[in-house]
Amino acid sequence: MVASPIPEPEVLWRPSPERIAASGVTAFADWLREHRDLDFGTYDEIWRWSTERIEDFWGAVWDWAGISADEDPREVLVDRVMPGAEWFPGARLNYAAHALAPGPGREAGALALVFEREDGLTGAMTYGQLRNHVAAVASALRKMGVGRGDVVVGVLPNSPHAVIAFLATASLGAIWSSCAPEFGAHSILERFAQLRPKVLLGVDAYRYGGEVHSRLEVIEQVSEQLDSLVATVVVPYAGTSDELAEVEFEGDFFWAEMLADTAALHFEPVPFDHPLWVLFSSGTTGLPKGIVQGHGGILLEHHKALGIHGDVRPGDRVFWYTTTGWMMWNFLVSGLLRGATLVLYDGSPAAREMDVLWKLAEETEPALFGVSAPYVQACMKAGVRPRLSHDLSGVRILGSTGAPLTDDGFGWVHDEVSPEILIGSLSGGTDVCTAFVGPASVLPVHRGEIQCRMLGAAVAAFDEQGRPLLDEVGELVITEPMPSMPVAFWDDPDGSRLREAYFADYPGVWRHGDWVRITPRGGVVISGRSDSTLNRAGIRMGTSEFYRVVEAHPAVADSLVVDLSQPGGAGDLVLFVVPGAGAGVDDRLRDELSGALREQLSPHHVPDRIVAVPAVPRTLNGKKCEVPVKRILLGADPETAVSRSALADPDSLTPFLAARAAREQD
Repeated sequence: MVASPIPEPEVLWRPSPERIAASGVTAFADWLREHRDLDFGTYDEIWRWSTERIEDFWGAVWDWAGISADEDPREVLVDRVMPGAEWFPGARLNYAAHALAPGPGREAGALALVFEREDGLTGAMTYGQLRNHVAAVASALRKMGVGRGDVVVGVLPNSPHAVIAFLATASLGAIWSSCAPEFGAHSILERFAQLRPKVLLGVDAYRYGGEVHSRLEVIEQVSEQLDSLVATVVVPYAGTSDELAEVEFEGDFFWAEMLADTAALHFEPVPFDHPLWVLFSSGTTGLPKGIVQGHGGILLEHHKALGIHGDVRPGDRVFWYTTTGWMMWNFLVSGLLRGATLVLYDGSPAAREMDVLWKLAEETEPALFGVSAPYVQACMKAGVRPRLSHDLSGVRILGSTGAPLTDDGFGWVHDEVSPEILIGSLSGGTDVCTAFVGPASVLPVHRGEIQCRMLGAAVAAFDEQGRPLLDEVGELVITEPMPSMPVAFWDDPDGSRLREAYFADYPGVWRHGDWVRITPRGGVVISGRSDSTLNRAGIRMGTSEFYRVVEAHPAVADSLVVDLSQPGGAGDLVLFVVPGAGAGVDDRLRDELSGALREQLSPHHVPDRIVAVPAVPRTLNGKKCEVPVKRILLGADPETAVSRSALADPDSLTPFLAARAAREQD
C-alpha cells in the first residue's frame, strides 16, 4: 500500500515582487550572476549548487561578504570529510576586526547598540564609542597577561558590557565564554573550570521580574575556586540593595578601571579555525560539553545566515530575546558584521506585562525581531494581540527558535502580529551556532513549516539504514561539511567525544538528533528530538506534535510526555501536565485531552496516564528534559540521569523522583 500524500498546508504569506527584489537571496544571486557567471532561476537551484559545489559556494560567500585576511587562503577546502574538514588553510584573520571595521552601517556616528533593561534603564552606543571601549578593555586585558589562546569568561547579562568584553577578547586572539548571571555557582564552575580562564568578569547583580538578585557572593565563590585566574573584574550593573551591601567582595578590578585604559585598537591575526569562543551544551547528563568554534567559520556562516537568509542590511536593527548563556546571543552579536544596530534587552519578557517585547519592537523597529517559540505560545495563551496595540511595520522577519513553532503559533503570528511579517521559524543548534533550516524571503510561508534548507546546509532526512526520505519523518542529517561545525570539543584531544556525538550512527555524516520531514516543496517540519521519539504501534512521532495538541488546550500551561513502554509489556505513555492558573487536572480535562489526541494524532497516542505536576523540568536555556525524565522513571540513578545544576528550576524534578519511587513500589 502506498501512503497517502500529506496535504499541502495553508499559505500564510507570499513575498511581493518588491520583497523578492530586496531580499538577501536575490542580492546574492545577482552577485553570483555578475561575479561568477552563474544564473539560477529558483531557490532550490541555488541550494542544490551550494550543497553540491560546496567549495565554490563558500568561496563565493567569502568574496560576497568582503572577508579581509592578513594572509590569503591557499584554497577553500582541503578534503570533503567529516569530522576534520580543513577550511581556508593559510588564511589569517580576526572576527572582531570585521565586526568593528569602518564601513557601511559602521560609520563612527552610526548606532552600534541600543539597550533597554526591564526597569526602564536605556542606553545607546555608536560604533565609534564601541571601538573606543573595546580598545580600552582589550588593552586592560593585555596588561593582565591575556594573549592569544588564553581564555576570558563572563558572568554577564545581555548588555553592552558583554558585547564589549567579547570583542575585546576576540581582538587579542583570546577565547571567550559566557554564562547568564542567573546561573548558580555550581553551574558556572561546571563550565568555566574546564576552560581554566585567566580573567573572570562578573556583574554585582541582575534584575529580573522586578527584583534585584545579588551575584557578588556567587562571583566570589567562582573566583576562589578557579585557580587559573589572574584577575576578577566586578561590573557594577544593577544598582544597590540591602542584599548587595552585605557582600564585601570587590574583585581585583572594576569595569570603570578597564574603560579608563587608553590604547589604539589592534587586532591579532589568527588562523581561520583559531578558537573564537566556547559554547556549552545543556549539560543535563554529565559535564556540559565545551563546543569550540573558529573565527573564520563563524564569520562566513553568520554573514550567510544574517545577510542572505535574514535580509540584514547596513543600518538595519536586529533583536533577539536571549541571554548570554544561549547561542542566540552569539548569533545576535554577529549583526555587527552586517553593519547593523544590535537591540539588547535584559530582563523578563513579562516584566511589566506580556507585551514588553512587542512594545520594544515598536520603539526600536528591528528589521529582524527574534523570540523563542515558547514565548509565542505564551503570548497566544495570554490573549496578547500586538497588532491592535503596537505599530510593528518596522519588522520584516519575526524569527522563532528554541523549539518547533506549532501550526497555531504560525497562525497567531499571522493573525495577531501582522500578516505582512515573514514568519522566520528556524532550527539548528549550539553545535554550529546557526540554523540548518530557516527563512528565505523569496519563498512563501506555509502554516507549520520552516521555509527551506539554508544555503550550504546539506540537510536530509535519513531512515535507520541511512537512506534518504522525502515527505517522511527521519533523522536530520548533514551530508557535507560546514565551516561553523566545531573545530573541536574542549579537552577532547583525540576527537573521540566529538565523533561519538555526531558521527557514530552514520559514519562521515552528521546526525543532529532531530526528527525532521522534508516536504516536496523543499520546506521542513521539525518534530522534536529523535532520542525522545514516541513509537506507538509502529507509528513514530516527534514530541512537538504531541505538545501542539496538548498545549493548545486553555487549561494547560505546560506539558511533558514520555513513553515508558517496555518490549513485550503493556503500554505506558505518560503525559505530565502543568495546569494553568485556576485550573486542575481532573477527569474532564483528561477526557478532553485524550479526545483531542485521538482525533488529531491517532488512537495509539492517547496517554495511558495523565498526571498533574507543578512544573516541567527545563534546562537553563528553556528546553524540556524529556530524555532525563524518562531515564529516571525507568530506574536510572537520578544523579547520573540529570545534573540538577543544569536545570532552570532544580525543584521541578522532585515530583518525577516521587513518581519514580511510586513506580518502583507498584
